[in-house]
Amino acid sequence: MNKIVFVEDEPEVGQLIAAYLGKHDMDVIVEPRGDRAEEVVLREKPDLVLLDIMLPGKDGMTVCRDLRAQWDGPIVLLTSLDSDMNHILSLEMGANDYILKTTPPAVLLARLRLHLRQRVATESQPPSAALTPHKAMRFGTLSIDPVNRQVLLSGVDIALSTADFDLLWELATHAGQIMDRDALLKNLRGVSYDGMDRSVDVAISRLRKKLLDNATEPYRIKTVRNKGYLFAPHAWET
Repeated sequence: MNKIVFVEDEPEVGQLIAAYLGKHDMDVIVEPRGDRAEEVVLREKPDLVLLDIMLPGKDGMTVCRDLRAQWDGPIVLLTSLDSDMNHILSLEMGANDYILKTTPPAVLLARLRLHLRQRVATESQPPSAALTPHKAMRFGTLSIDPVNRQVLLSGVDIALSTADFDLLWELATHAGQIMDRDALLKNLRGVSYDGMDRSVDVAISRLRKKLLDNATEPYRIKTVRNKGYLFAPHAWET
């Protein structure tokens, strides 16, 4: 049975969704306050976190951002706010998905199961499967050390989650080559791209931000339209 922490301040919504998911082998812990969400997640160690946006104490976007720095599991925002800007912002904050509360329960269940399957696939990978060879790589001011899992940019230590480090290493070991989402997901998680998973795009966005790439016109980790992403090996000079 999968464990889910659902942060939702409306009791009726929390109870209805928890009851529905409970019928499908999911143990749902409902927490009504945003300012207690991180404590509950870190204590319960769930398989997935489901977050409302409008919460007392701390909004869901902020919870997502703060939680992502401490926890690698899937985070899904479930909200009534049908806004492209909120959708984009949630992905920038580290969410894996953005689902409207008007979504049919069966579709919600399918989306959650997708993220849970991908988490299992990731955890079943052999340790450091993506990190060969083990010699540190340097591209101008960027240094990537897979043994110590350390990234330095102009001598500054860049803190990355396990998943984000593995993605950076995968891109760097294929520097100058276009990597599509399917190849990245297969190499990193052993799963195929289903056309819905935005986790690669979210991680790319986080990498760009932390590695001081241009958010509007990225030149270090480039987007190649309709093809994928390209790590530019000569874009890291001073």
